[in-house]
Parts: sequence; C-alpha cells; structure tokens
Amino acid sequence: MNQTLNAEQLYVRYAPMVLRRCRNLLGDEISAADIAQEVFIKVWEKRNSLNDAYPSSLLWRMATNMCLNYIRDRKCRGENVNCNEMLMHISCAEDVEKETGHKDLLNRLFNKQPESSRTIAVLHFLDGMTLEEVAKEVKMSVAGVRKRLRSLKNTLIELEAV
Repeated sequence: MNQTLNAEQLYVRYAPMVLRRCRNLLGDEISAADIAQEVFIKVWEKRNSLNDAYPSSLLWRMATNMCLNYIRDRKCRGENVNCNEMLMHISCAEDVEKETGHKDLLNRLFNKQPESSRTIAVLHFLDGMTLEEVAKEVKMSVAGVRKRLRSLKNTLIELEAV
C-alpha cells in the first residue's frame, strides 16, 4: 500500500461496505461483525504488500473470501451455518477450472471499465441495492449509474461473443 491511503482511512471509508457484504453473506450480525473486523486486521497486517489501486474491490473481495472460508470451516466442523443453499454450494465448490474461467471473464470485463464500475456492479447486483442507493453510495447520478451498468452489460456481451 502506498503512504497516501492507510488502514485507518480504509476503515473509516469502507467499513460500512465490508460489514454490509458480510451481513449479506452470513446472515448473522455477530459473525458478520467479527469477519468484517478480521478483514481490516488482515489489511493492517499486509499493509506493506497490498496494492491499493482499487481499495473497494480489494476489501469487497477479501470480505467475500473470508466469509466463504468461514462458512466452509463451520460446515467442515459439522456446525449449523445460517446461509442459503446456493451460498453453501459456492463456498464448498471445488470446480477450479470453472472458477478460473469466471475469474478470467470478470478480469477482462472490469479491466475495460473504471474501478467505480466494479463497485457499482457489486452494490447493485450482489448487495441488492437500488439504483438510487448505489448512486448515493458512489456519489453519482442515477443516470450515471444506469449508464455504467449498461456499459458493463454491453462489454460482457462483446466478451462472451469472442
């Protein structure tokens, strides 16, 4: 991480987003708060080696991965996990080839877009926020958010055609 964006600044700006993501995946307020805190502890521990070019994407991905690991670990220990069946399936998936293909497609999609487009897509499609809520979160107009989502859709159609 560079010196202009430290772990404390990341926490102040992105903690609500990380906590919201953890709540969405885990469905349990206490576990979500614990995992969200662990995300920022991990950021602090790795602060000298992390790339902070896209902090919201990095934190969202860290929160997602840590929640999926939490679900997987609890299931392996035979504990009851409070999440939907699809999330359980994703957390326990072992189809690496398919997962790699999806990651490659997403990387190609988002490499052609501004970083804020990734945040917009996550907030709208994964976190279920309305266009108005997303616009407020990313400090854009609703029309701007709609335009970004349309651009993502068109780029995805082009990539899938190739």
